[in-house]
Amino acid sequence: MSTPTRLRRARRAVALAAAFIVVVLAPVAAGAQTAAPPASEPHLVEPHLADVRRLTAGGENAEAYWAPDGKQLIFQRTAPESAGSGGCDQIYRLDLAAGADGVPAPALLSSGRGRTTCGYFLPDGKRFLYSTTELVSPTCPPPPDRSRGYTWAVYDSYEIVLDEGNGEAPRRLTDNRAYDAEATVCPRDGSIVFTSDRDGDLELYRMDADGSHVVRLTNAPGYDGGAFFSPDCSRIVWRAARPQGAALDEARALLAQHLVKPTKLELWTARADGSEAHQVTYLGAASFAPSFFPSGDRIIFASNVGDPHGREFDLWAIDVAGTRLERVTTAPGFDGFPMFSPDGKWLAFGTNRFVPGGHETDVAVARWVDLPPRYQTTPADGFLETVRWFADDAREGRGVGTAGLDAAAQALAAGFRGQGLAAGADGFLQPVQVPTAVRVEAGTALRVDGRTLAHGSDFEVAGFSSTGTVAGEVVPVGYGIVAPEQGRDDYAGLDLKGKVALARRFVPPGDAFADPDLARRFGDLRAKAFTAREHGAVALLVVDLPEPQAGQDAPEVEEAPLPGLRVEQRSDAGIPVLVLRREAGRALFAGEHNIEAEVRLAHEQAATANVVGVLRAGAADSAKPPRGPIVIGAHYDHLGHGGSSSLAPESQEVHNGADDNASGVAALVETARLLSRGEPLQRDVWFVAFTGEEEGLFGSTEFVRHPPVGLALDETVAMLNFDMVGRLRDNRVSLLGGGSAREWGALVEEPCHELGLDCQLGGDGYGPSDQTPFYAAGIPVLHFFTGVHDDYHKPSDDTAAINAAGGARVAELAARIVRALAAREGKLSLQQVAAPAPSNADVRSYGASLGTIPDYVGPADGAPGVLLAGTRPGGPAEKAGLRRGDVLVELAGTSIRDVNDFMYVLRRVKPGQTSTAVVMRDGQRVTFEVTFDVSRRR
Repeated sequence: MSTPTRLRRARRAVALAAAFIVVVLAPVAAGAQTAAPPASEPHLVEPHLADVRRLTAGGENAEAYWAPDGKQLIFQRTAPESAGSGGCDQIYRLDLAAGADGVPAPALLSSGRGRTTCGYFLPDGKRFLYSTTELVSPTCPPPPDRSRGYTWAVYDSYEIVLDEGNGEAPRRLTDNRAYDAEATVCPRDGSIVFTSDRDGDLELYRMDADGSHVVRLTNAPGYDGGAFFSPDCSRIVWRAARPQGAALDEARALLAQHLVKPTKLELWTARADGSEAHQVTYLGAASFAPSFFPSGDRIIFASNVGDPHGREFDLWAIDVAGTRLERVTTAPGFDGFPMFSPDGKWLAFGTNRFVPGGHETDVAVARWVDLPPRYQTTPADGFLETVRWFADDAREGRGVGTAGLDAAAQALAAGFRGQGLAAGADGFLQPVQVPTAVRVEAGTALRVDGRTLAHGSDFEVAGFSSTGTVAGEVVPVGYGIVAPEQGRDDYAGLDLKGKVALARRFVPPGDAFADPDLARRFGDLRAKAFTAREHGAVALLVVDLPEPQAGQDAPEVEEAPLPGLRVEQRSDAGIPVLVLRREAGRALFAGEHNIEAEVRLAHEQAATANVVGVLRAGAADSAKPPRGPIVIGAHYDHLGHGGSSSLAPESQEVHNGADDNASGVAALVETARLLSRGEPLQRDVWFVAFTGEEEGLFGSTEFVRHPPVGLALDETVAMLNFDMVGRLRDNRVSLLGGGSAREWGALVEEPCHELGLDCQLGGDGYGPSDQTPFYAAGIPVLHFFTGVHDDYHKPSDDTAAINAAGGARVAELAARIVRALAAREGKLSLQQVAAPAPSNADVRSYGASLGTIPDYVGPADGAPGVLLAGTRPGGPAEKAGLRRGDVLVELAGTSIRDVNDFMYVLRRVKPGQTSTAVVMRDGQRVTFEVTFDVSRRR
């Protein structure tokens, strides 16, 4: 890279880093912004509400929901004349265009018998549904027993009915002798979401408008209810209580008495089919009656959060991601059941503000004033802003070698400094070299029978091709496949020694390779090169020319483009590999031909950096040695505009990697904030943002091989890694590496319970992320992970799908675990999972296992071979005597140049087979006898 280019990138990185500090870190560091006034301040400071209008007078009136035309409200009411005598709620309608002085008269819609609740219009505005106990008994059921505190009754006589609006009796939609209530309707297709205890717990269900096709949406112990659809019906939002332990036992005992205690309710949202469910609020209060803003990305609800007595209920708003929490109403008393009119201009809600100190609740409507939210900055807001900054298009997908990645490094260094972290002796940036490109140099040539072909138009060089000059006779080898299990051996009876193999691209048509996995495995160009080399070929030519079927000409399918020249491997294939266009290579499959080839490739590396900061321990007892440090990490690089690792390989769009791994960076920043502002710790905590993870753990490997001055790696207690923590669903977080130390279970149990997280603890410390080099170096690890999704390694992995409240919750969990680690003395008990559990190296294999863990960066001197980061206890490699630091150069009689060759050999050998393994150890070739084990793919 030229000096002016480097200067431009450096200036741009500094400017972008400054923007990150202003936009992301400054609000978090400054603390909370001004929120809506607390209840003790003068009420009616409600800038979002104008022209508040009282629509009812007397009795209990609530749960008013709009008709599709925005001109009517349906609601439930206990009339004044019946309220004192234990009268029951009935369903009424308000015609907002009628009534003297603008106050409409309520019109009774239900029969007046039994108890009714939850009226809701269907999309046509004429039909409506509600729940009633009348079908079981016309009398009013008794109110709930409040001897055990404030409770709601769960009447098993509630059934959902549909009134056609034609004066005839309502039609029954449910018939369970179970609690079927809290029904609302999708404004698009009329489908219904409701709550029922028909399966023994209070869960959400969905059914068609006629009561058919009932599907259960939730499955968690506790209470799920009061669900509403988003305006486009793509999502639902609801209230839920998810008690644990003794609280769950109490909830189940209450439900057996047809009661539920709504003292702690949180908001949840999911897709309309119940999938991708996540918790939105973590307020520890009674939050209920949520419904969507017209935009569908914000929720309005009622809550008593902030009132120690639990009596002050106000309207609040929050984004679906759990950010921008805002208080909407401030009037003393009760405000609840908010719902926007279909056009978003009006808000209906229940309130007792019109009769201060009284016991009646009225329906009110107010004009909504659309102002920017006056919200309090929470950890979720900081988390989301960090993700947004790192996943912005301006970061160029944080690909290695881009100004966007440089800017991210500078921003993180400034952010660490702003959080009070100290730089190591080498500063905040640890240099790392990562391969980024390969290019064809002048002199590269291909001549066929003396005729020169043109590079780029006639042929391309594979990025994994070896360099040098080669000449020889061309020998067609079909598709270049050796697959006895598929009944094919294209090299059978052929002598390739010293000759050039000519293979057809991809795989042959037919059933044998129809399976996509087989097509990828045997159509892989690198695999074809390995097979050609193993059969003695000195070079490989590949042409996209399907072979003719018996008695037919070759099918003229559209020719695939020549493969792009890109960095794909740590080492070359050992022979030159060239891909020819169809017309340039067609004649080679008939007659005798000779080629001469010269391949010259130049490989480029990019200078990038790990970002490292240290939170120093507090004053320690000088009579005791200092406790070992803790490392917390997350990788901040991603795929740039795609490339070979993209799962949308044809796309050139920016791959922003919001979950992978801007979310991990956000968790790292949040954990640093939490720990730097708490009580001093008794251990140093090293925060590391790794680079080059997507290219193969380059940053974390460099950190482990060359730890910064001042970090005693052999004394390090644990490494915690965040990778993809932005999609928390069902409060379930995987803590991978739980088997790496015996103490992890006890350390994580209490914080997981306190934070309401379902922590899935298990697995060894190996995996495709930055904890692997640490575990291979003998350090217990935990890898925080919230699960896979369809957007992984695609341009669609963007900010809109981030669950910020959940990500902040994961960071809080990590901070509590770190505090527990820092408070205890001594190291953790390193555990190694015994064989035959699969090793990382063998995950990609199809047959046998050697029980090794490869270092994917490869030998430090760049020599061919597979550097072993470790061996699994009890596995074939350990039994044979192989160990960490060995470089595997030959296996089962085949030279091993990189992990690809290793994989190909493991596919070929069989479990139980005994062979030899040759390693380089201290500069010497050492041979071992190994017996392969069974490989299991994860």
